[in-house]
Amino acid sequence: MTTIVTSTPSAPDHVSEPESLLRRLGHDTAYVLLGFPLGVIAFCVVITGVSAGVSTLVTVLGLPVLVGTVFAARGLAEVERARVAIVLRDPRVRVYYKRAAPGSGWWRRMFTPLSDIQSWLDVVHGIIRMPVSIAGFVIVVTWWAIALGGLTYALWDWSLPHTEDNYELPELLGFADTPSNRIGFYLVVGVFFAVTLPAVVRGSALVEAWLAKALLNGVASLRDQVAGLTEDRATARAQTAAAVSAEATALRRLERDIHDGPQQRLVRLSVDLGRAKQQIDADPQTAKATVDEVMVQAREALDELRTLSRGIAPPILTDRGLGSALAALAARATVAVELDIPDYGRLSPLVEQTAYFTVAEALTNVAKHSHATTCVVTVRLTGEVLTVTVTDDGVGGAQLAKGHGLAGLADRLQAAGGQLWVSSPPGGPTSVRAELPCPTAG
Repeated sequence: MTTIVTSTPSAPDHVSEPESLLRRLGHDTAYVLLGFPLGVIAFCVVITGVSAGVSTLVTVLGLPVLVGTVFAARGLAEVERARVAIVLRDPRVRVYYKRAAPGSGWWRRMFTPLSDIQSWLDVVHGIIRMPVSIAGFVIVVTWWAIALGGLTYALWDWSLPHTEDNYELPELLGFADTPSNRIGFYLVVGVFFAVTLPAVVRGSALVEAWLAKALLNGVASLRDQVAGLTEDRATARAQTAAAVSAEATALRRLERDIHDGPQQRLVRLSVDLGRAKQQIDADPQTAKATVDEVMVQAREALDELRTLSRGIAPPILTDRGLGSALAALAARATVAVELDIPDYGRLSPLVEQTAYFTVAEALTNVAKHSHATTCVVTVRLTGEVLTVTVTDDGVGGAQLAKGHGLAGLADRLQAAGGQLWVSSPPGGPTSVRAELPCPTAG
């Protein structure tokens, strides 16, 4: 008995709201203004610490002072990394500094921070950031002051002394010194500075942020890339080993199935044909009965070969896709199977084949070992991950130990970049869940 439940997958909701101009202006302004006191603090701490450490390096005190300065620079650098991530709208970079090996002596623990290149880049940033922070602070404060002052000049022009000896800027540029001329002139200046304010503040923030990113995140990003490549290489090696193991397991199973099934029937068929040849002259009736038996054995051998071929590459999977192939597979199951798979269209051939063999192996285990009466097969595509779950109401006890059928299935999934989980407590139920990357789903 097979129950098929289909549904239409809902489209993902991609809603993004761009950052508003005023919000970005506020972030950039706060970044630059706060950068000035932080830059002064970093410069004073680092310069004082390095000077004191170098000058007393001939004594025992110089080394601890340098180490303390390095750690102070690290702390200030971490604050700056958090600020840079907000301004550049990039993920915050996690920096992993050198650490002494466990059990190292005092001297090694003391020298390890000083041998880390990123620690010295933090120190360099603490020194050279101050002039950049001062320049950005002056530019941003000046632009804000002129923009606000010009736009609001009409509100406080009356409070300023205007005498013949006090030459106003409009008068120096050839305009008559009248309230309307002054207000109009400063209003134009205020509008100009207000219009250019977002670009100027953004530029000042970016210069300071790019300097920090180059010194504080450059080496860390390179290390992350190297670590990622190393992890990818290890994953590729593991997938290759899993593919070889899965292929070897499949070949051994195919060899065993052929030996136990069609090969034995073909051997018997050959023997019976030889016997029929000997009987055909002496006892034609007996020979005819023997030939009839041979024809039955030939049909049975052909059926077994077809079954084995479906296990290698089922034609329905290639022709009609995963949904139809799983429906046919569930129809041949010896227990009642409820199949829940939405219509996702055609997936990549590797994903369809791996998902099909996952369900086939799971249903085989259900039929052989679980003593189950019902089974539920669920397929879901979330983002770029295809999840296949097979749950039965059997006695439980399934495991991924070496030598079991699920171990070979786990190797097949790992070779395709996926993973397998099995939950099968004593008494059941058993749930086999497989996740497969599916980047080319259509």
